[in-house]
Amino acid sequence: MSIETVEELCAQLIRFDTTNLGGGSSEGEREAAEFVASHLSAAGLAPTLMERSPRRSNVIARVAGSDPSLAPLLVHAHLDVVPADAAEWTVPPFAGEIRDGFVWGRGAVDMKDMCATLLAVLHRWSSEGRGPRRDIVLAFVADEEDTGAWGAHWLVEEHRSLFDGCVAAIGESGGYTVRASSAAGEPVRLYPVATAERGTAHMRLTATGRAGHGSRRNDDNAVVKLLAALQRLTAHEWPVVLTPTVRAFFERTGAALGIEVDLADVDGTLRRFGAAAKIAENTVRNSTTPTVLSAGYKVNVIPGVAHAEVDTRLLPGTEDAFLAEVDRLLGPDVRREFVAHQRAVQAPVDAEWFTAMAAAIEAEDPGSVVVPFCMGGGTDAKAFAGLGIDCYGFAPLWLPENFDHRLMAHGVDERVPVDGLRFGANVLDRFLSTT
Repeated sequence: MSIETVEELCAQLIRFDTTNLGGGSSEGEREAAEFVASHLSAAGLAPTLMERSPRRSNVIARVAGSDPSLAPLLVHAHLDVVPADAAEWTVPPFAGEIRDGFVWGRGAVDMKDMCATLLAVLHRWSSEGRGPRRDIVLAFVADEEDTGAWGAHWLVEEHRSLFDGCVAAIGESGGYTVRASSAAGEPVRLYPVATAERGTAHMRLTATGRAGHGSRRNDDNAVVKLLAALQRLTAHEWPVVLTPTVRAFFERTGAALGIEVDLADVDGTLRRFGAAAKIAENTVRNSTTPTVLSAGYKVNVIPGVAHAEVDTRLLPGTEDAFLAEVDRLLGPDVRREFVAHQRAVQAPVDAEWFTAMAAAIEAEDPGSVVVPFCMGGGTDAKAFAGLGIDCYGFAPLWLPENFDHRLMAHGVDERVPVDGLRFGANVLDRFLSTT
């Protein structure tokens, strides 16, 4: 097998349409998994394909380290992607084109870029006769973009022995360039590494009432009850909660920027942080965002039931108090249930793993500053954290000026810089071979 460059590997992975349609339905994961497995074999490994159901494929492999006394490290990445409407894109989303210094296509930054950098590192080790100090367990998984029930969560529930001994893990998303300005107006390159994730508590709300004719008075209208409850919920301002990760972010970012940090005025501090504020602005509070409404079938019929779904994200250590407040806001007329419920993730900031990640980035980008942050959403780390593994978001990527990483994942014209991929491979190589 000829060994491609990291950008070619990324482009080839994008060409596999691994769209995850949700509800157990996906496309192309098997072909992408076979591609990954073939490259792992070419690098001298013995990969295994594992499926909960046909074509929902996961690839597991183990890289032997030189020091068996060291605990293994888990590296996980997902092969599936969210849907893309080709009519909205400048280039076909699954063409995997390399142009203008970028690799274009769905999954370019979420997260076939890291899949490609991992494969590039493994090929480099094989060709140069090198390897890691500790064993590394590799998991290229399915279904991250839905529930993980065909991917990480299934592997943890049914094949947890694959991860025996693993004490830490890296996966998406963190280690990418954020360009900010100091108090003196000097450019500062920050690299946020995720040491926490907000929990997921997606809720379905149900209000019931008396069905009837739309022209008649009805004081037991399910739609009215639901709307009133949603208004109370969305109007509520959730309090600031400074978790250990978020507190460390403020302290270290403030020091890097030369900006005074006032933890009694978090919102004011974020405004002074400028471009760096986007790293933490969504993780100083819990959030409740209504996303789905459903009721009725005809304009002149008052329905007896009305539903809403709310995307709810919870900071570590806040769930019990948060749910009690939600129940108070909803009131007695609305019932809630979980559509998805996964606990928040919190790993140590002051740990050898974070120090090693920071050192690897700073070696490749001298003068940069690595800071911890909490992810606003969630990843497969939620599955692996359940095994007692300390999970970090670390998928290193160099980003140029005026490149908004946030708009790429799940967005139109998703793309990743070629130079960023090469940087990522070099950082991963340093981290994985020396830690």
